[in-house]
Amino acid sequence: MNRRHHRIVATRIGGHEVLTWREEPLPVPEDREVRLHVLAAGVSAYDIMIRSSKLLPPKPPFTPGVDVVGTVDALGEHVNGLESGQPVAALLGGDGGYAEYVCVPAKSAVPVPRQLDPAEVVCLVANYLTAHRVLHADAKIQRGEKILVQGAAGGVGSAILQLGKLEELDMFGTASPHHHELVQSLGATPIDYKTEDVLARVCELSGGGVNAAFDHIGGFRQLRQSYRALCKGGRLVWYGVAASKYHGTRIIPLSIMTMLLLKILPDRKKARALFSADSKGYAQQVLPELLGLLAAGKLEPIIAERIPLNEARRAHECIERGGYAGKYVLVSDAYGGE
Repeated sequence: MNRRHHRIVATRIGGHEVLTWREEPLPVPEDREVRLHVLAAGVSAYDIMIRSSKLLPPKPPFTPGVDVVGTVDALGEHVNGLESGQPVAALLGGDGGYAEYVCVPAKSAVPVPRQLDPAEVVCLVANYLTAHRVLHADAKIQRGEKILVQGAAGGVGSAILQLGKLEELDMFGTASPHHHELVQSLGATPIDYKTEDVLARVCELSGGGVNAAFDHIGGFRQLRQSYRALCKGGRLVWYGVAASKYHGTRIIPLSIMTMLLLKILPDRKKARALFSADSKGYAQQVLPELLGLLAAGKLEPIIAERIPLNEARRAHECIERGGYAGKYVLVSDAYGGE
């Protein structure tokens, strides 16, 4: 008897109503692949963008989700170093994670200590990898430097603060007032982006500007603000387009043009864009380190809510509504966490 499973499918481009719960034959791992029984899958603003925009790949029908944690269920040919039942984490190529089972390249599956909560681990796979890269590979942050984190209560923003705290950074983070207590608990000085002059406040608190600014919002005014908050020799890293929630995907080319303009200004500042958290196998290099920090209690991923996999629509609704902190995580029936 052929085994079957369920996955969420975006049947067309549109609102969250296009997400459907579909039953299908179980996927079969190909050569050098493993099949995972998914325990937890991350939900991100990127998932919302590809579901709602005709300009971005993949084309419907497709299954959203770029980060998963699961147990190895089956191994394809020529797979070494992994065994059935082993918990692993994987960063997918662009989609596919909202499923009970998914096949991934064996080389992308990173072993996970069994005692860790899969919902917390899946937060590391995309969010903390991105945070680690923008801090260390892109901004090349030095211990004790000053940084500005735009959207500091979000999934990546809060991850930057936690990793930055380990580097003893002097941190400032923009957030809504109801998230200020959280931002402060993560080691940063909160700034109300709704009522305060962010640029003036950052310059006042930092004594003239920060060494690095991290911006996932995008758009001309926002990126210009982050850039102007830098001191001489400062670095701006742009890594997302959260502003697309309000302005649509046209914010992407506008942000790219803004970054190109900022790069040519003769003011000894640097502007850099990041679009992939897995360049040159970054996940395989850094994820074991992050898992070690999580196991040691040095990282505490903020989970907005654990939502059943078949309720992915609700997770998308929550993200579109905004006002949350951390990351929404979809959990399957196999998940045994809180």
